[in-house]
Amino acid sequence: MKTNKKKIINDPVFGFITIQSELIFDLIEHPYFQRLRRIKQLGLSCIVFPGANHTRFEHAIGAVFLMRSAITDMRIKGVKITDDEAEAVTVAILLHDIGHGPFSHALEYSIVEGLVHEDISVLLMEDLNRQFEGRLAMAIQIFKDEYPKKFLHQLVASQLDVDRLDYLRRDSFFTGVIEGVIGSDRIIRMLNVRNDELVVEAKGIYSIEKFLIARRLMYWQVYLHKTVLSAEFLLVNVLKRAKELALRGVDLFATPSLEVFLKDKITLDQLKQGETRMGRTLLAVFAGLEDDDVIASIKQWQFHEDSILSYLSTCLINRKLYRIKLQDKDFRPNQIKSIQEKIADRFRVGEEDLGYFLVHDSITNSAYAADDNRINILQKNGKICEINEASDINLSGLAHTVRKYFVCYPKELDIR
Repeated sequence: MKTNKKKIINDPVFGFITIQSELIFDLIEHPYFQRLRRIKQLGLSCIVFPGANHTRFEHAIGAVFLMRSAITDMRIKGVKITDDEAEAVTVAILLHDIGHGPFSHALEYSIVEGLVHEDISVLLMEDLNRQFEGRLAMAIQIFKDEYPKKFLHQLVASQLDVDRLDYLRRDSFFTGVIEGVIGSDRIIRMLNVRNDELVVEAKGIYSIEKFLIARRLMYWQVYLHKTVLSAEFLLVNVLKRAKELALRGVDLFATPSLEVFLKDKITLDQLKQGETRMGRTLLAVFAGLEDDDVIASIKQWQFHEDSILSYLSTCLINRKLYRIKLQDKDFRPNQIKSIQEKIADRFRVGEEDLGYFLVHDSITNSAYAADDNRINILQKNGKICEINEASDINLSGLAHTVRKYFVCYPKELDIR
């Protein structure tokens, strides 16, 4: 019996989205992609924004919708995009986040250090390409910026890609932060191509200005919200402690997939070489890691005999987050030392374990980097100029990297 692969998805942000390609349908149905239903788009942001429970699955589907819209509009303007290229670039955006681990970047800073999600996305896409008998070859070329038409890669990954156009609108919708609302439809319709580079027609310049400002505001209000930061660094420390104990041979509960990455120092080369664990390749084991693996394990770690792991896990599960202080200048050494002394006294830990109770770091935010895939405006006279030159407002502040310093520590210390 032949399966109907022409599906319609009702998306809360963009409405009805039609899946017109059988290849896209089959990729959506694949376990690697279905896994994205169980990975939240915004990690622990729901601790601050209760509605932020949307997933990377929804984001990828929304990005597909925007990609198809962009292709349609650019073809109307005479941009040459073949049917094979249209399908390939759509596959590339569908799979652009397939390598994300649970809670976004938390694993990259704890149990799989040095494995960034982009590298794993490529490995998973290459594995899918083998399973689909080479039908993803062009999509992988576009994703890796190895395809001759460079503007196709820019649609997938640049400072004005459909990835950002979806996640800003979607994250704004689900968090309720209206400052992130952008005119994605307008921006899509203003896209064009000149000299194999993506450009924005001059009529769309105000929508681009709004897009850049919205991106800056969403970073400070959502992605880098101080309470979200506190939760995410607490999660990182929980996983680091679990990893340290597992490498020492300490017995602790973990789901099978998570246990593999806790008990061994897995490298990118091991994933590339196809090493196996539990009768599966390491890549397949990674593709079994989801948010629930981490949460289920942390729930049990609350009762572990290791006091540090137990304390950190209990804080995270019960939202007893660390206090966080942000400021424009770095904290003085004597301030950090004072906090360390209070931690050592309160929790009876040695210097080697202070890092589990004190996070001292910095965050940066730059809405637009003019020297990196700059946003070009196509003027009415046919000339092309960078957005800063075309805009009648000063956007230089958006290109400036803002750095803020912070410390996180347990609230029990009651430091003023």
